[in-house]
Amino acid sequence: MKRFILLMMAFGFSLPLMAQEELRELNQEERTGRRLAQEQLDAYNNRDIDAFLTPYSDDVKVFQFPETLLYEGKEKMRENYARYFAMTPDLYCKLINRIVQGNTVIDQEEVTRVRGEEPTKAIAIYKIKGEKIAEVYFIK
Repeated sequence: MKRFILLMMAFGFSLPLMAQEELRELNQEERTGRRLAQEQLDAYNNRDIDAFLTPYSDDVKVFQFPETLLYEGKEKMRENYARYFAMTPDLYCKLINRIVQGNTVIDQEEVTRVRGEEPTKAIAIYKIKGEKIAEVYFIK
């Protein structure tokens, strides 16, 4: 009985730690957003530029939050990230939390650029339109 109570307490304390989308059923739009965000994150961590670009629309817009346009278009994104991937062999993005609501995915991340150095904390907001990531907003 004591083990059962401890198990139930441990489960109860873990509920707030579960990702928001695990606590409710996602609709199709939210499942698509979650899938696209995960695909680009996995490709980012593998430094696979072609796989990384696949979830993005051809005319993707990348912003520094809230509205400073950094660049536009998948080809510009390719130039920027191909160079970045080549310069950072230790690059790794750890997903801390993901919130999905409607066509918006918000990822809280820790990005390691050089092994042994303190990771950078960042937030990425992805806006999904037409089955692709159309806009990205970064908060650092």
